[in-house]
Amino acid sequence: MAGKPQHSAFAPACSIRHSLLAVAVLALICFALLSLRSLRSPPQFSSPKMAVAEVSRDLASPGLSSSSIYHSPEVFFKSYAEMEGKLKVFIYPDGDPNTYFQTPRKLTGKYASEGYFFQNIRESRFRTEDPDQADLFFVPISCHKMRGKGTSYENMTMIVQNYVESLIGKYPYWNRTLGADHFFVTCHDVGVRAFEGLQMVIKNSIRVVCSPSYDVGYIPHKDVALPQVLQPFALPSGGNDIENRTILGFWAGHRNSKIRVILARVWENDTELAISNNRISRAIGELVYQKRFYRTKFCICPGGSQVNSARIADSIHYGCIPVILSNYYDLPFNDILDWQKFSVILKESDIYQLKSILKSIPHEKFIELHKHLVEVQKHFEWHSPPVPYDAFHMVMYELWLRHYVIKY
Repeated sequence: MAGKPQHSAFAPACSIRHSLLAVAVLALICFALLSLRSLRSPPQFSSPKMAVAEVSRDLASPGLSSSSIYHSPEVFFKSYAEMEGKLKVFIYPDGDPNTYFQTPRKLTGKYASEGYFFQNIRESRFRTEDPDQADLFFVPISCHKMRGKGTSYENMTMIVQNYVESLIGKYPYWNRTLGADHFFVTCHDVGVRAFEGLQMVIKNSIRVVCSPSYDVGYIPHKDVALPQVLQPFALPSGGNDIENRTILGFWAGHRNSKIRVILARVWENDTELAISNNRISRAIGELVYQKRFYRTKFCICPGGSQVNSARIADSIHYGCIPVILSNYYDLPFNDILDWQKFSVILKESDIYQLKSILKSIPHEKFIELHKHLVEVQKHFEWHSPPVPYDAFHMVMYELWLRHYVIKY
């Protein structure tokens, strides 16, 4: 017994310690390798064919059928329910209701979203008459209505500035946050011009706009992209009609932007893409333009005078997969909805490989895109009075997310 080595009792412990050390070293090596891999530059395409292959591989990735149209569905539904019970908005009562401030110009046409919001906010449970209970403050000045009265851009800017200054002088709420808990809603293109030069609004307040162009002061984490919805829709929504969609791609419109000029020049004579550089004339038949959406798989949505396009909401309504063709577009509800699940998002430089990219999308992938497109339709419709999860409530949810970051 006395001659037995004394360290033998510690052999198991040493063996375990050595094993743990080896595992730790192995984990450290793996982490280092993964970190180095993540730091590598993205692949550079040496030819257009390689670019097409890369885009096609992303579009053909598996797992779409088991995913949701939302980035985080559990978080969205829980937070949405909280918004329904808590969010309160105060609407400033000042201003002449017969001019610019209190009533929308109309609820039809390509700027109907602005009018619907003005009406919906008054019909909703979110409105409060007590500003001390409000989470947010709505400044109800309608650039669309001003435009309808023939107001010049310069006068619009002055009207907005004078109105805001009158609110600052009369109420204490703007100065608590320098306007960070105040928001404006404008869908007309001229709404961008109306706010030019008003730095206190552009930098601080929340702007809910249909033209979220980064080059005109749009700030994605602060501002909200308003969907441009052409209502009322001329025909019912599309869905479960894949067998009727025999046209690969479709676009018809005016060439009022560089990307549209290129689109028409490159593809207007193609036999598989129905591309026209003019709107389809009503003389050839009733609702021919709208009916073309029913027969098409992918509807091309290039920006016009601004990055936005009413064709996106049209495509969603009629069940045609929207092809977003833009370099800088903060898509509506982008931080809620996963647009990759129901649309095709391309850079403007992809226009030259447009047909190859669309034809490379497997039929199974198209079916899944279409399925999710039908699911998302309810978020791109306006109602009066508003209904849960419609466009109005999605905009309110975007505002709800932003009110959390405001401190005063």
